Amino acid sequence: MQNKGLIKVFAILFGLVSLYQLSFTFLANKVEDDAVAYAKNLHPDENVREIAKSEGKYLDSVANKNIIDLGIASYSYNDVKDKEMNLGLDLKGGINAILQISVKEVLISLSNESQNEAFNKALLAADEAQKNSNANYLDLFFEEFEKVAGTTKLSDPSIFGTKALSEKISFDEANITVRETLQEEINSSIGTAFEVLRSRIDKFGVTQPSIQRIGNSGRIQIELPGARDIDRVIRLITSKAELQFWEVHTNAEVQNFFFEANAKVAELLNVKTVNEQENDTIKKDDIDDLLGDDLDASEENQKNLFTYLMPNVAQSQQQLSSVVAQANVLDTTTVNDLLKRKEIRALLPNELKYAKFLWNYKSNTSTDGTAELIELYAIKGNRNDKPTIEGDVILDAGQVFDQLNKPEVSMTMNSSGTKQWAKMTADNVGNFVAVVLDDYVYTAPSVNQAITGGRTSISGGTMTVAEAEDISTVLKAGKLPAAARIIQAEVVGPSLGQEAIDASFISFGIAILIVLLWMILYYGKAGIYADIALIVNIIFIFGILASFNAVLTLPGIAGIILTIGMCVDANVIIFERIKEALNAKKGLKQSVEEGFSIKGALSAIIDANITTLLTGVILYVFGTGPIKGFALTLIIGILTSLFTAVFITRILIDGAVNKGANLTFNTSVSKGWFEKINIQYIKKRKVAYVISGTLIIISLISIFTVGLKQGVDFKGGRSYVVRFEQSMNATEVAESLKASFGTAPEVKTYGDDNQLKITTAYKIEEEGQEVDEDVQNTLYTGLKSYLGTTTYENFKPGFEKNGAGVMSYMKVEPTIADDIKTSALYSVFGSLLIVFLYILLRFRKISYSFGAVAAVFHDVLLVLGVFSIAYNIMPFDMEIDQSFIAAILTVVGYSLNDTVIIFDRIREFTNERIGKRNVLINDAINKTLGRTINTSLTTLLVMLAIFFFGGDSIKGFMFALIVGIIVGTYSSIFVATPIMYDTTKKDDKE
Repeated sequence: MQNKGLIKVFAILFGLVSLYQLSFTFLANKVEDDAVAYAKNLHPDENVREIAKSEGKYLDSVANKNIIDLGIASYSYNDVKDKEMNLGLDLKGGINAILQISVKEVLISLSNESQNEAFNKALLAADEAQKNSNANYLDLFFEEFEKVAGTTKLSDPSIFGTKALSEKISFDEANITVRETLQEEINSSIGTAFEVLRSRIDKFGVTQPSIQRIGNSGRIQIELPGARDIDRVIRLITSKAELQFWEVHTNAEVQNFFFEANAKVAELLNVKTVNEQENDTIKKDDIDDLLGDDLDASEENQKNLFTYLMPNVAQSQQQLSSVVAQANVLDTTTVNDLLKRKEIRALLPNELKYAKFLWNYKSNTSTDGTAELIELYAIKGNRNDKPTIEGDVILDAGQVFDQLNKPEVSMTMNSSGTKQWAKMTADNVGNFVAVVLDDYVYTAPSVNQAITGGRTSISGGTMTVAEAEDISTVLKAGKLPAAARIIQAEVVGPSLGQEAIDASFISFGIAILIVLLWMILYYGKAGIYADIALIVNIIFIFGILASFNAVLTLPGIAGIILTIGMCVDANVIIFERIKEALNAKKGLKQSVEEGFSIKGALSAIIDANITTLLTGVILYVFGTGPIKGFALTLIIGILTSLFTAVFITRILIDGAVNKGANLTFNTSVSKGWFEKINIQYIKKRKVAYVISGTLIIISLISIFTVGLKQGVDFKGGRSYVVRFEQSMNATEVAESLKASFGTAPEVKTYGDDNQLKITTAYKIEEEGQEVDEDVQNTLYTGLKSYLGTTTYENFKPGFEKNGAGVMSYMKVEPTIADDIKTSALYSVFGSLLIVFLYILLRFRKISYSFGAVAAVFHDVLLVLGVFSIAYNIMPFDMEIDQSFIAAILTVVGYSLNDTVIIFDRIREFTNERIGKRNVLINDAINKTLGRTINTSLTTLLVMLAIFFFGGDSIKGFMFALIVGIIVGTYSSIFVATPIMYDTTKKDDKE
């Protein structure tokens, strides 16, 4: 081998750089471990929120202190943190969300809230069409407008021919050109939203946040690894930052209405009882609508408004307050539903006719510690629903401390706002005014005197510094041009993330140990050299990931271990070719040269790795989140394993040969294995066809009758992994939740007996952040009898969990679920097409491509069949989701890897030997059988180690890989090769 010195220097330098990059991860982890120990020592009561705050304060205090000094350079904790390896949500916890900027809101805003009938009909129709379409909203709106518009054009003054757009849209302009202008305006609004969100996230405080636009879909993906306060994150990214100043009704003005409403609600709720005695005509659904599905049938006739709402009664002037009532957080949806009823609104007197009932922005624990209570305000609305002052008058905002050293948000107004604020406060001396942000009341103080300086503040008795900073951040970053709603979200709690890290390290260590020992057992001293190359390969992979700030995920670790199998495979191919040359009585040096040559193992290695590399590229292009992480580590691993197997192993073996070492490439145990095999595969191919055909028929019958269990990301819905303090019965819990959700959700044991995965489509068609909160409330209410003393705040995802609570959570709306499914199908068929063309290009015969693709279809169908048959049997998750698609594509790559190795030897024998084709093919398979079994067995053992010792969330993924490795090894010998043989015979006859 030429240029050995250069390769040695490169390998040493690359290894040192990799270790240098990895050292930052170890240093950052050490500081963070110190922070955790410090925080836990301060809070022996294990209050997770206080521990998180203390941990953050510790890290802030050392952020700019040097923790390492190399003489020529020194690094602070912040410097080290920037250079450490990024961990994905499944290892670190945090939130990954896709936000949809409302194109509908942008269109309404551009039309100046047009009341044109055709325009509004088209919007409603586009809303319905979007539920079952992957097209973007503007295209759907345009199609629907064409149907209902008649002679009306989009450029009509009552729609987009407004004064504000007069320079861009001329009167009577064609719809097609107006559409182009609208697309530009929408793109501009989405760009603005992206910048506003990025500005907010940059100030949030988590390390290595990620925000990116998804094409021109109006979607923005945000990932905040390590975020613990999930509620705070969601408020930050979904807040439209619509600041408003309203006058407020006092509790004295509203209390009579509440008493009348209480009597009316009791009457409404008793309607069922009365009618049941007569003819039982009222359906339960009507009562459920009244109560938000929160009531037991046996208790309906006992309920009234005050069951859920506690009015703040004013018996004297001193008891006047802007707070008109309070309620348990869990009952807010029910209260909202009741107060919106037309029968209840009809009770409002004229002075309260336009009253809006808004909640405080945060709840407080009751004095006895048993409930989370939240305050209600009555805002003085008006016919146009326009506030007295809007937030566009704010010039600047910042977090400060008041005279009592409590945090608040100080705001400065422009000249117009200063005048409006002075008038509003002067008109309300002795009364109350409310500062409302995104329909939540942040403060509603009494006005003592007119405020003329153009400054005001947002404050609250329990406002934290973090909340004050978040409010000032969203106000300074600006208002979103349209509402941003979360259409897909994945939340992983830090407890589950840490458990995943621990499990992955154990499985990784066991897998590596198995491989190292096997290589020594099978190849002896040569196996030691392969092990050294393998360890160097691992250092290279992690070093590259750290250098490029790539994200390491749990599937990514599986990808690394899979590439270890690829690295072993390359060494096995080389060593088997060297053994063949030695058995042919060639010298050791000549045998080594032949084994590493292009005519020896190198051609097969390159072909096999390229097919897997192509699969990895397809996964990376079409995948998202953890799947993209898996693909990235697979791609990096293939490239580094190719380098280490071909060059590092070669340098070590050449060095041993030059020193006169006696390398036999076997041991006393493995000597003679797979050397005298003479199986007639082609002769037995019809038996294989029958076996494979039977298995495929069984799989297809199961797929079309039993079906496949689609995951949330393919069908839409919400799934929660909930941990309890005792063993749980999944069937019993499903029945308990049926009363809350209307229909029984799917409940399955997830890992240990005290952990359940609960999947539901409850209210998934409804939009709005309050819906997510309502579903979570409903889940908590339904599980409350199993949760012991766990409060709702501690039940919610985020923060460390000492007891029961949500460990992870996923939500996918149906519209994006369709897109994910379509993308997954593209990735599968795209990979098959690319591999078909590559094999056709390399082997120059279409029969080789037919054989390879037929084997792949065979493998995919069998894996799908196993998942269809075994879903209700296996004690772990076997859903068809994005991770499963990644597993399928990996199986495709692995199966092709095996097939290409055999095809490469068949091509070699048919080109260099004379004989019957079936004899040559049998000889080629027999010659590669040692490599096939060796590699498959090693990879299978590695996968089994991850399956048994890895985290619960990866078990289904690993099971698909294990089944795929088994059927892929079988199909490369008994499906791909026979089909290639039969189609070649047909070609030869023609």
